[in-house]
This record gives sequence, C-alpha cells and structure tokens, in this order.
Amino acid sequence: MGQVIGQVLSLGVGVALSPLPIIAVVLLLTTPRARSTGPAFLTGWVLGPTVVGTIVLLVAQGIGPGGAQQPADWVSVLHLVLGVALVGVAAREWRHRPRGTEQAALPRWMRAIETVTPLRAGAFGATMSSVNPKNLLLVVSAAAAIARTGATAGGQAVALAVFVVLAAVGTATPVALYFALGERANHLLAELKLWMGRNSSAITAVVCLVLAAKLVGDAVSGLSG
Repeated sequence: MGQVIGQVLSLGVGVALSPLPIIAVVLLLTTPRARSTGPAFLTGWVLGPTVVGTIVLLVAQGIGPGGAQQPADWVSVLHLVLGVALVGVAAREWRHRPRGTEQAALPRWMRAIETVTPLRAGAFGATMSSVNPKNLLLVVSAAAAIARTGATAGGQAVALAVFVVLAAVGTATPVALYFALGERANHLLAELKLWMGRNSSAITAVVCLVLAAKLVGDAVSGLSG
C-alpha cells in the first residue's frame, strides 16, 4: 500500500500548487455568495480528478498494468509522453510570466466573478482541476502510476483518494480560512491572491519542470529495466 501511495504524492502536490484556481476561489470568497460558491468550487475541484482518475484506472485494467516489479511498457511510454508535454507547458508558462510588478492576465470569467452561481462555480472547479492541460497531465500521470503498481482495486482506490485529497489542499486552504476566521481572513486572502497573481506563471513552470523530470526518469527506468 505504501508503494502505491508513494507513486502519487508529488503529483498530488503538483496539482495543489495551481495558482489560478487558488486565485479563483479567493475571488469567490469575496462575493456575497461566498458561503455557497466557495464550497461548490471546492466540490467540483475534488470531483474532476476523481472522475478522470477513475476512468484511467478502468481503462488500465483492460490494457493490463503489469506488476509492481515489471510495469507494462505502455505505462512507461505514457509517462515519457506526459513528461515531455509538461516540459512544453513549463516553457509556455515561463515565456508568459509577468515581469516586475505586472500581474498575470486573469480569465474573462474571473472578471465577472460576482455573477457566478454555485452550479457554475462547481463546474469551473471541475474544469480547472481536470481539464486544464497541466492538471489533466498530472491526473493521468497519477492514475497511470497507480496502475503500474499492479495493486488491488481497493489499493488503487485508496491511492487515488490520497492523490485527490493532496490535489485539493491548495483550493481547500482559502475556503477553510474563510469559514474559520470570517472577516479576519480577508486581508490574508487578499495578500495570497496578490502574490499568486504575480508569481502564477513562474510557480506553474517550476512545478511542471520538476514533475516532468520525475516522469521522464520513471519512464527511462521502466523502459530500460
């Protein structure tokens, strides 16, 4: 069980360190509907990787994941492809990072955040956690890493749950602060939003590069073993 969970720890942290979703949930917590839209966004954020990860695991069962000591070649090839893709994401984010005190450009829907309903907030959360290119690559990588261990269905479910919990830490923290501290959290959340906005591209680029190195290393090791 420890080996299965160990496969997803860094990938879960990689999803958690997603600046734009953290900015989005902080903005939602400044609206009149904060008590409903904040938790709705977090719920969508959890459901997204849960559904995608489950689909990948079900597909992997049909393909045949191989054993823990001799993983299937398709898993190593997939990790290699995903690792290269993450390098591309890192390069793109680094090129578009803000300079000096410049802020990153926010998606159009964030500029109209006050009109977002709880349902739309949940949909945005699911989209940003599992359809966003960087996070989609990490969710698929995590599910493939779980599949390659050849663990039982129960063990794979636990590992996926651990991954999802880790992936939700980044967006869950502002929500927890809001409900725990109330108005006292406003200044702290505003500072967090400002810092994330200024450094979002650089954070994403570094995280993608580190995780790409891990995936490519795992792939090379698996294919040469």
